Amino acid sequence: MKAVFFCHAYTSCWNNGNAHFLRGVTRELARLGHQIIVCEPGEGWSRSNALRDGGETILREAEALLPRIQLRRYETSPDLDNVLDAADLVMVHEWNPPALIAALGRRRAAGGAFKLLFHDTHHRAVTAPHELAGIDLDGYDGVLAFGEVLRELYVKHGWARRAFTWHEAADVELYCPMPEVEKQGDLVWIGNWGDDERSAELIEFLIRPASQLNLSGRVYGVRYPNEALEAIEAAGLSYGGWLPNHRAPMAFAQARATVHVPRGPYARQLPGIPTIRMFEALACGIPLISAPWSDEEQLFPSGCYLNVSSGDTMRSALAAVLNDAGLAAYLSRTGLETVLNKHTCRHRVQELLAILDSLDDARQASRIKPQQERIAS
Repeated sequence: MKAVFFCHAYTSCWNNGNAHFLRGVTRELARLGHQIIVCEPGEGWSRSNALRDGGETILREAEALLPRIQLRRYETSPDLDNVLDAADLVMVHEWNPPALIAALGRRRAAGGAFKLLFHDTHHRAVTAPHELAGIDLDGYDGVLAFGEVLRELYVKHGWARRAFTWHEAADVELYCPMPEVEKQGDLVWIGNWGDDERSAELIEFLIRPASQLNLSGRVYGVRYPNEALEAIEAAGLSYGGWLPNHRAPMAFAQARATVHVPRGPYARQLPGIPTIRMFEALACGIPLISAPWSDEEQLFPSGCYLNVSSGDTMRSALAAVLNDAGLAAYLSRTGLETVLNKHTCRHRVQELLAILDSLDDARQASRIKPQQERIAS
């Protein structure tokens, strides 16, 4: 199979957690013998910021992890005639420009032999539904939504012909335990501040408990305002700036615990969708404690992590994990086993191939009505 992926950013993960997942998926597809082409703009905002914060070396490190992937970096628009020639699958992430999304749909509607899927990994369906409603998906065979509640919105609003639940997962070739690494701090947090979507939650569930327990640790991410940096310093934590995702496993290995703090729109309006860092942290075998989050799809069985309801219970849970080696070991083992059994990029590739097998040919797909479909994780 020849598969073509259109991404806003693939080699850059700056404020772009989707890159972590798609790198793992494309690497797994290539390992299975499929031809993979990935198109990304040469001057997209994620890549430009990565160059500013990390330089060429970090991006070259990322590209070195993808030896079997054909990268096509374009300036203004991709050469569609070239990349789509003999394609069997085309996947388009929702951060691409609407004009490109529509152009690919027209190619499919005009007789393109490939199957065309739209990949949604964001909360615009509830925070900016008018933007999604304005995207032309008429020519698409279906949508891959990274949570059941998001899939249901596509069906409810008639935004797509067919919609499938396709969660993110951990790239376990990269994210794995490193027991030989010496611990250097109590706590690590890897995530972006970003647009006040979880600023209050980060204060309540990360910064304040760390200060109250006098924990050592490090915070990584981008888009932190000065007041956030001051709060981190006052809590006794250090700020490490942007951490490229391929270096995150080492950061997890050097800490004794981490926390999961979902963005507000996911916790309140799109329940059942964890951040990708949850999959990745558990894959690294680090004990994890989560701020309020409803696992409505039962992705994680009891014992994978501790779930808390308030800043006070977060403080108590952190103290328990850091002072009880048995509890910490149990969480590490159970979380890792769950990811390896259910939530790796290999699992998601298997689900993707099952979705492709279920799709009708272009003529049938053009006539069917929206259906409720789900690929179980």
